Amino acid sequence: MNYTDKVINIIDNLDMPDNMKGNKEILKSRFVEEVAYYEKKRDKTKTYYNVFRFIVTTGSILLPALLSIGQMDPNKLPRNFDQISYWSTWSISLLVTISNGFLQLFSLDKNYFNYSLVVEQLKTEGWQYFGLSGKYEDHDIHDKESYKDFCKAVENIKRKQVENEFQGKGNNTKKKKGDDKQSPLLDFDFDGKMKEFMDKSKNNDMFKPLVQSVNQVSNVDNMISNLKNNVVNDVKDNIVDNITNTISDNISDTISDMNNNNNNNNNNNSDKPVIPDRDIESN
Repeated sequence: MNYTDKVINIIDNLDMPDNMKGNKEILKSRFVEEVAYYEKKRDKTKTYYNVFRFIVTTGSILLPALLSIGQMDPNKLPRNFDQISYWSTWSISLLVTISNGFLQLFSLDKNYFNYSLVVEQLKTEGWQYFGLSGKYEDHDIHDKESYKDFCKAVENIKRKQVENEFQGKGNNTKKKKGDDKQSPLLDFDFDGKMKEFMDKSKNNDMFKPLVQSVNQVSNVDNMISNLKNNVVNDVKDNIVDNITNTISDNISDTISDMNNNNNNNNNNNSDKPVIPDRDIESN
């Protein structure tokens, strides 16, 4: 007798209230079917996983063995051994590569472990519920509360498996009654919260020290800027005045020197003797 037949007999004999007799069919349709479904997937994945792993392991052992035999003395080897070893190693290498590629492509190892884990988790949860042990030990009979807890645990196991298999992320956000299906970020009333915050601040009294500090810093910056501009202007004016005075002095000195030179030249010319004209004519 397999697991499904055993569990169906146990479910039929559960001590449940009269108003919950129909829930036994739900347990059979959901819980038992889920266990059978994942058992089937586990066994199928296990078959492919074991076959491909056997090929990879065996080929990895035979391939270096054949290559090492080829290093022996050719006279001691069978006839046409080189061709036989060549095609044998090529075939083994191809099988090992294909098998390893299928393992990685279909994630057979990961799926096999996940399916096995899910099956064992479902079975463990089922035996705890049927025997009212573990998390169900506070219940004397299989009442409505224990039934809800069991269904919730089964669905959580199922959801986690789907997330792992499809690399998805479930929405674990718990919503209260009356909430719509929109995201909490979309439901956030920013304007209302800001208005409430401003009202609580008592007409922005809490921001006055901050504003005063900002104003003080701004005034200090303005003073520094004005002082800097004044210093720069003073320095610039001093430099211009110095340059102007220097140029004026140089020009004055130059003109004075030129006048002195002209006077000296005139004096020298007046001291020279004048040659009479008659002497020139007689000569």
